[in-house]
Amino acid sequence: MALLKVSGSPHVQSKDTTQSIMWSVVIALIPALLVGVYFFGFRVLAVTAVSVAACILFEWLIQKFLLKGEQTISDGSAVITGMLLAFNLPSNIPFYIVIIGALVAIGIGKMTFGGLGKNPFNPALVGRVFLFLSFPTNVAMSEWPTAKTVDALTGPTPLSLIKNGQTPELMDTLIGATGGSFGEVSAIAIILGGLFMLLRKVITWHIPISFIASSWLFAGILYLAGITVDPTTHILAGGLMLGAIFMATDMATSPITKTGQIIFGVGCGLLTIIFRCFGPMPEGVSFAILIMNALTPLINKMCKPKRFGY
Repeated sequence: MALLKVSGSPHVQSKDTTQSIMWSVVIALIPALLVGVYFFGFRVLAVTAVSVAACILFEWLIQKFLLKGEQTISDGSAVITGMLLAFNLPSNIPFYIVIIGALVAIGIGKMTFGGLGKNPFNPALVGRVFLFLSFPTNVAMSEWPTAKTVDALTGPTPLSLIKNGQTPELMDTLIGATGGSFGEVSAIAIILGGLFMLLRKVITWHIPISFIASSWLFAGILYLAGITVDPTTHILAGGLMLGAIFMATDMATSPITKTGQIIFGVGCGLLTIIFRCFGPMPEGVSFAILIMNALTPLINKMCKPKRFGY
């Protein structure tokens, strides 16, 4: 008689592990990091190192003294949170603000809910939005360095130009020669990282393409109505590419099904353009993704596939 083994899902096995997926994302972020170093100087590496180290430390401390469970710092997720948090900050930001953001990202955005895979919101965005709302008058969170020298002077970002009805140079936004958060300025570097993750099957096309396409279409409608600049500028400027490829695709905070992922991406795109064009702030990617993170359980329920034989 054959021995039947009964176990819970998943039954489909893969050679990929949590560690391999996380470190693939880290590799995909390297082009944007190198571009940031080229345009903003070596302080980019210092900000990134402080953010990553703080995230790892806080996760270790919370696991050891509060949750008292198995250590998870080796899976690479804290490294990604630290890198993405840093990528959303200016290169001239004081280190103490970076550390506060890391504490909020890991302590509130991730470990409060039990750790990796249980958090409903993207931790890096939780930390970034907390810093943005907590330090609105701080120069480091309101005036962004321009891509000139290590001691970069502050100047207008592409999104602030858009907000004022001006159009930034598309080539500058492609290569990264603009002001803003050092990890979001180069669309080419971010796309290269996204292609690497697609080839490694770390992400699928559904969220990035639906996010970018819906943003382009909605911005195009507003452009024809004379409300904003051309849609391609919206796509390449600010954190839209970084958000669509690296943050909206977070497995723990995005829908499971392909249909749900497309709905999620479209919602992110529409909200981003609404915030940019009608909100008081020039950027809206972080808020758009967090709002759609909150709707993910409803999207999963709405798009739940039928059971076999049902």
